[in-house]
Amino acid sequence: MATAGDANLGNPDTTTTTAIDPAAGLPAKNDVVDDTADEGDTAAPVKYNWRFWAIFASLVAATLLSALDGSIVSTALPTIAETLDMGPDSVWVANVYFLTGAVFQPLFAQLSDLWGRRWVFLSILAIFTLGSGLCGGANSAGMLIAARAVQGVGAGGINMMVDLIICDLVPMRDRGKFLGMIFMVIGLFTAVGPLVGGAFAQAGYWRWVFYINLPIGVPCMVVTFLFLNVKSRASGDSFVAKMRRIDWGGVIILTISTLGVMYAVTYGGSLRSWSDASVVAPLIAGLLFIIIFVLYEGSSFVAEPVTPYHLFANRTSAAAYAISFLHAILGLWIMYVLAVYFQAVLGTTPTLSGVYMMPTVIGFPVSAAAGGIVMSKIGRYKPIHIAGFGLFTLGSGLCSILGPNSSPAAWVFFQLFMAIGLGLVMACLLPAVQVGLKESDTALSTGTWAFIRSVGVIWGVTIPVAVFNNRFDELLPQVVQDEGARLLLGNGQAYAHATAAVVNSFAGETRDQVVDVYSRSIQRVWQIAVVFGGVSLLLALIEKEESLRQNLDTDFGIEDEKKKTVPAEVAP
Repeated sequence: MATAGDANLGNPDTTTTTAIDPAAGLPAKNDVVDDTADEGDTAAPVKYNWRFWAIFASLVAATLLSALDGSIVSTALPTIAETLDMGPDSVWVANVYFLTGAVFQPLFAQLSDLWGRRWVFLSILAIFTLGSGLCGGANSAGMLIAARAVQGVGAGGINMMVDLIICDLVPMRDRGKFLGMIFMVIGLFTAVGPLVGGAFAQAGYWRWVFYINLPIGVPCMVVTFLFLNVKSRASGDSFVAKMRRIDWGGVIILTISTLGVMYAVTYGGSLRSWSDASVVAPLIAGLLFIIIFVLYEGSSFVAEPVTPYHLFANRTSAAAYAISFLHAILGLWIMYVLAVYFQAVLGTTPTLSGVYMMPTVIGFPVSAAAGGIVMSKIGRYKPIHIAGFGLFTLGSGLCSILGPNSSPAAWVFFQLFMAIGLGLVMACLLPAVQVGLKESDTALSTGTWAFIRSVGVIWGVTIPVAVFNNRFDELLPQVVQDEGARLLLGNGQAYAHATAAVVNSFAGETRDQVVDVYSRSIQRVWQIAVVFGGVSLLLALIEKEESLRQNLDTDFGIEDEKKKTVPAEVAP
């Protein structure tokens, strides 16, 4: 396998390439060539061996677990909440899962640099499997929420470590192709999750929403143990010395900030007013601790920060991080807003609403795989970012004219524009983050990227719901004359009641007025989405187009049983 010299990792124009010993298929000693040509023209094509594919299969299985678990609970939650008498606390079944998943990702990245990928990933799989078993056996609301917190730690770690291991084993030029496959699995099984969860709940077996992870998780651990034999950095530090190198202060500050923001967005606009002190105080505290975290990471108090400043030091990485945050917001934005449109405006059932969203459900994962393949083929990410966000901005702008009388062709093609646009970009984000960084920053950059996306997911629900409810409350007294309808739907309650059953409970003119307010409120949400898409497009234009390295310089490649090689062979 070709390797790049450390001094040239950040320079796409000049690389040092190690020649290949044709007899052994290994880098030849002392045979180094200074290659100033474009890497895309000189690097040998990569051929992946059976051990790589065995590892990749286990990564796909782990991804399946995380993707399915992230959505399977949604349709089973009403049954679970009723059985365990959870009341309003049921919102934390989902929220604590995403909270712990987010805050532990940077920590796992740092741990994997210190102890290696294999044992950290195995520990994460064990945590997720344990959490799944605890969730299935929960007999109280508190126990289920605590178990979901454990499960979330594992799920967040799986998402981050899968991306990281792919980056370790695959040259940057090829990463989009393999990440695209992973994101296709995520998209498909995220779509399947609600169907499986609903089926279990309807049959009276809601505990299998969690137990289903056990027969998949255990074999995944076995395969990982057998085949993920990768190198680690030999530091010579003792266990205690390694523990001292971890940025515990940064992790704690990050946890407090994320918890404050999560608490505020959980209750704000739904159970409590956004002006309520119990919402404002944790939100301000959370945002304040984010500032403290940023300052702390650059201070002399921490020798090895979990999110070092240099990850954002070049314009391409900084822009790609910002784009990733906005992309995560917009991904959930589509699903939540389309569901309201189909049910409250077009009057469909929840099941039929899911059918109507098939252009998004299918378009996103397929285009994610396609975008990754195209990037690997042409060696460029910027044109894909521009095309993707251009399509999304166009699609969301067109969606802003949808109404109760719009044709199926309109909402099918408009959502396809958005889904394909976001999908094309998906697999090309992490390579853009890493292209201007050293390979030694792979773990920290991946952990930071995963955390930023996880935080974006939180806001991906909060922002459109807040915009929708505010616009609805503004229009409600102007359009709807019925006092009962105003009382039911006002004060931030419109989104919670956005179902055909509620809308159809009003008769004649009142129903038409309610539908009109829902339609116009959704149009405002799409207008704001245009702004987010436009900002993302501008950031994509700011990015610098750097050459994607076709060689692989890693401390964490697969150890060959005899000669300790990296995981790919050079094709003859």
